[in-house]
Amino acid sequence: MRILIATGGTGGHIYPALALADAAKNRYADCEILFVGNKNRMESKEIPQHGYRFIGLEASGLSGSILNKLKALGQMSTSYVKALKIVKDFKPDIAIGFGGYVSAPVMMAAHSRKVKTMLHEQNSIVGKANKLCMKFADAIVICYEKCFDECDRSKTRLLGNPRASIVKKHPFNQEYYNSLGLDPSKPLLLVVMGSLGSTSVNEAMIQALPEIDPKNQILFVCGRGNYETVSKAIACDNIKVVEYVDQLAILEKVDCIICRAGATTAAEITAFGIPSILIPSPYVANNHQFYNASVLVEKKCAFMIEEKDLNANTLFEKVSRILKNERLKNEMKKNAKAAGFPNASDDMLDWIEELVG
Repeated sequence: MRILIATGGTGGHIYPALALADAAKNRYADCEILFVGNKNRMESKEIPQHGYRFIGLEASGLSGSILNKLKALGQMSTSYVKALKIVKDFKPDIAIGFGGYVSAPVMMAAHSRKVKTMLHEQNSIVGKANKLCMKFADAIVICYEKCFDECDRSKTRLLGNPRASIVKKHPFNQEYYNSLGLDPSKPLLLVVMGSLGSTSVNEAMIQALPEIDPKNQILFVCGRGNYETVSKAIACDNIKVVEYVDQLAILEKVDCIICRAGATTAAEITAFGIPSILIPSPYVANNHQFYNASVLVEKKCAFMIEEKDLNANTLFEKVSRILKNERLKNEMKKNAKAAGFPNASDDMLDWIEELVG
């Protein structure tokens, strides 16, 4: 099996692609995988570090001034020509696009070379790159039923995010859990807003978290560079403040999580069935975190607080509703698991086999 994967720009596109690649290598002894992405974005370092061959192209969004749009169109045209050669030389059985502008010229090139193509959409709103390629794609994988409204149902399947498969298989690390100073006999609330954290969210947490019943323990991941300020502002025995946490190593023991609503995060928390309070980032394209969060709220496994409405009172109210009501917490856990796709990678590989024969 020879698989060409196009992805880039953000971790939300890159990590699901890596998860599928890992699953393919485990399934096929003779599997060859080639990644194509932006030569100057995070994938250019992240993907080779995972042991995969990587070729970099140039791509940017069709937004901003006319000059920026013309530049983007020029880059896409150049990348398309380069992608044609990549496809010709690599001779993939299938090309899979995980989004990001760089994936569009690669998928177009694969289609023109008569290679089977599959798109993966991580969010509840279809991204611009995937929209460009949907008409000629042989298969489209989605993570939210809402995407059926934008996709051709005859070639679209709701299979979920491959990241969920990796997450579910990740072992709980008791030693690491203990090193964080956590007590396994107490309910755990995890608060995490990404590697850099969020100043506005941190300010609300500083006010709200000390008011939560001390019978609960709280792990507050404040983000790199924020530890000194946050740790001084919070002085409670039941609140552990850290800059960073290996989230997958402890998710199995998390009773409730306060987090963003990116595609990867949604895949992780539903894979483990964790009740959540989602604070979607207002700074992402197409406001897709808001729509991701809305779907999980509809499925009754999450609460949402928009950042404009975030304060100590709204935060304390939502957290207390979950942690003080065991019945509600269990219902949310059940609903979260039902919304997850722990077999996403295997299901995608099964479909790939159908496509390539």
